[in-house]
Amino acid sequence: MERVQTLVASRPAPDQPGHHYQYDPDKLMAYSATTLAWLGDPAAESFARQFITRLNGTEATQAWPRRVASAHLDLSLTLLGTGRLDEAAAEALVAIGSGHVAPSNHWRALEVVTAVEAHQLAEATDLRDAYESLRAP
Repeated sequence: MERVQTLVASRPAPDQPGHHYQYDPDKLMAYSATTLAWLGDPAAESFARQFITRLNGTEATQAWPRRVASAHLDLSLTLLGTGRLDEAAAEALVAIGSGHVAPSNHWRALEVVTAVEAHQLAEATDLRDAYESLRAP
């Protein structure tokens, strides 16, 4: 990831950062968070938090709501892996409550819901209800 950052550091900002086939530095941060979260690497927490902070309260939040929702899921899964279940549940609820979790990420949200239920946290019912609403047509 450091090598990619070095390679692209001199590139100008894209004219259309939302274009799927144009490199956008925010994509590196977001994809790094997702990749590390999938690998179970606690370093995903930093990438996800940085990404959320960078986009929070900006036009980008409205432009890329699925990216933001995915970042909250990345953070949630990482917190789950480090035993911070209450925080994991809260981040998953933010992601699910946004209404912008892509169908391809529903399984990731379910992973958090299942873990929270298994640990019988108080948030389990609300999280399950939000997840079921997410899945409803």
